[in-house]
Amino acid sequence: MSAEAGTAAPDFTLFDTDGNEFSLNSLKGKKVVLAFFPAVFSGVCDDEMCTFRDALSDYSSLNASAVAISTDARFGNAEFKNKHGLNFPVLSDYKKSTIEDYGVAWPDFAGMDGFTAAQRSVFVIGTDGNIIWKWLCNVPSDLPPFDEVKSQIEALG
Repeated sequence: MSAEAGTAAPDFTLFDTDGNEFSLNSLKGKKVVLAFFPAVFSGVCDDEMCTFRDALSDYSSLNASAVAISTDARFGNAEFKNKHGLNFPVLSDYKKSTIEDYGVAWPDFAGMDGFTAAQRSVFVIGTDGNIIWKWLCNVPSDLPPFDEVKSQIEALG
């Protein structure tokens, strides 16, 4: 299964870093930047999430929220969020159901047989809950095109 531009974004309910349930549905009526990342405390993921943190004021002024998802446990996500002062939810998809729903499961990640992580990817979701744009990374060291993410949000008006 894969979530494509022009289709409804699959809803999910995952644990945030405090152990509370967080649903995509709770952001209904807002634009959402949904970022999947492979692993906490890896250099590229650190850079990516800190760039999203720094861009959040731009996103907020455009009525957009950011949400990040990894397959790491919420405890590791909490340390990661605190270390980098992330000002958006970092959710744990430890059951890997959401990465499957979005088509961003990365099996045998980093050569670890049997370990499935989230493929670095970004989805921009409109106020109607539909996916407007998506970007998928094929190389773990690549960062998202942050200017393009912002342009997609701006294009939503």
